Amino acid sequence: MSKAMPHATVEAPVVRADGVGVALGGQHILTGVDLSVASGEVLALLGANGSGKSTLVRALLGVVPTSTGTVQLFGAPLGPSAPWSRIGYVPQRLPAAAGVPSTALEVVTSGLLHGRTLRLPHGARRRALDALAEVDLADRVHQRVQDMSGGQQQRVLIARALVRRPDLLVLDEPTSGIDIPTQATFVDTVARLRESGTTIVVILHELGPFAPLIDRAVVLRHGRVVHDGAPPRPRGDHADSFHDHTHAHPDPEPPPTGPTLSVEVGP
Repeated sequence: MSKAMPHATVEAPVVRADGVGVALGGQHILTGVDLSVASGEVLALLGANGSGKSTLVRALLGVVPTSTGTVQLFGAPLGPSAPWSRIGYVPQRLPAAAGVPSTALEVVTSGLLHGRTLRLPHGARRRALDALAEVDLADRVHQRVQDMSGGQQQRVLIARALVRRPDLLVLDEPTSGIDIPTQATFVDTVARLRESGTTIVVILHELGPFAPLIDRAVVLRHGRVVHDGAPPRPRGDHADSFHDHTHAHPDPEPPPTGPTLSVEVGP
């Protein structure tokens, strides 16, 4: 009598969106978006300005409400049961409502606070210092973020996400406003995270230095997915061949706000 073979365990996608729609201010920003991101995958979200990229990311993280569809993170629906402590998020820029002036160390350390807890974990300071060193800001630990350049502020936000040692890292145009040498340093950091198995979703206007790291690309146009598959191949040395996908008349999309420095993604 033959023995029954054990059923293989199928790992849930890190991110799963089914039929997601978002309407803001009476305007449909996203319509019927389906998306699945596997564990350890590096996914690029591409599209023209106003195509819905940032809105999609904020919907996936519970920052903006969905009007249709469902979202799951690590197999759990959006809400209190979602494992928010496993997620790091880097918005496009330092939020305007950042509040009281804070040092780089204070801002990065705040990334270890989850939900309503105000207690930092053991070793929080060491982890924050390590995260700042990862983005080459070890010499700016006690400088006020409000006094930093735009590129340095962006690196602080990246360190704030990295301090969580996230299993899912979500980046909204992370190299915007950052000089070329710093971009290279940051791409090296992302490459190390990829090697360690971190799942990464990154919004990009063009692949640029991220091209070698991208496993898959999703292109949005007018709030809908128009391509989901292999990343576009470079055209020559300085351009990416997603012109046909991304250069469309932009739909209205509210400017990215992201959470303030004291507010986490999710509920």
